[in-house]
Amino acid sequence: MVAWIAAIPFAIWAVIRLFGLDGGYPLEAMMPFTPYVGAAAVAAFALGLALRSRAPAVLAAVAALALGVSVLPRQFGSDTVSATGHQTLNVLAANVHRGHAYPTGIVHLVDELHPDVLTIEEYTPRFGRELTAAGLDSRLPHHVLDAAKSSSGTAIYSRFPLRRLPTASYRFLMARAEASLPGGRRLRIVAVHPFPPVNPTVTGEWEEALSTLPSGGHGTPWLLAGDFNATFDQAPFRDLVGRGYRDAGETAGKGLDATFPADGSLFPPPITIDHILADERFGIVSYEVEPLPNSDHHAIFAELALPGPAR
Repeated sequence: MVAWIAAIPFAIWAVIRLFGLDGGYPLEAMMPFTPYVGAAAVAAFALGLALRSRAPAVLAAVAALALGVSVLPRQFGSDTVSATGHQTLNVLAANVHRGHAYPTGIVHLVDELHPDVLTIEEYTPRFGRELTAAGLDSRLPHHVLDAAKSSSGTAIYSRFPLRRLPTASYRFLMARAEASLPGGRRLRIVAVHPFPPVNPTVTGEWEEALSTLPSGGHGTPWLLAGDFNATFDQAPFRDLVGRGYRDAGETAGKGLDATFPADGSLFPPPITIDHILADERFGIVSYEVEPLPNSDHHAIFAELALPGPAR
């Protein structure tokens, strides 16, 4: 009986994950922890063996295998490309924890990584002034700012000229802009930050925010970067990626590199909710998770190869 009690929950979790049955609360809030559940399913399998309970051991093993197949490919990578022969675009995204991150930390990352585009989540007017004082405007002179005194603001900074597009507004603002790249190319950008699915009231809004983000793969390319409050273990996020995008972390084999929380705490355990989604016509050259002092998130950075030869 003990072995069955241990195995059955993992089997149920595996079915929910494999068939995308996680609609609504609380499942949407639970599914980001699937990598840990998969590891625990292995322990349930070992318990079944120790108790010589063959059937529950087999059930736990099947659940562990199914969850492993769902999770582990993110750490193997799939299709990175060389930057040689391509025009490249460097992208940095940072959740600044209600404007409490150190502005000098952002500027240090900009100096180290040389992003062409920077998206900031939880951007406040005060933090914007501090970034200006720290010298960000001289490095990334073009910007579209949707500042808010609370944690609901976002911003896009760029080395290239930007044209403001209508902001997507839910509980959090999601700034949009069109960048004019060298050679006459255009790129549309969203600083992504939907409210997390932490209770029944807001889960539907989180699902809607993801579903209404633009699709890639045709027309002017889109770049979606920021804090999605979502992982590949949630069906709405997989659906979004399936609408014409590549996830830079997954493509580079670093899709399980956690981005939140950044303080190393064990509760909640670290998960990967910050992403850079590039139009599927782009190549992914590299991806890294970077420390961001005094924020509860790590920053994320990707080098992208634009389609076609370098100009």
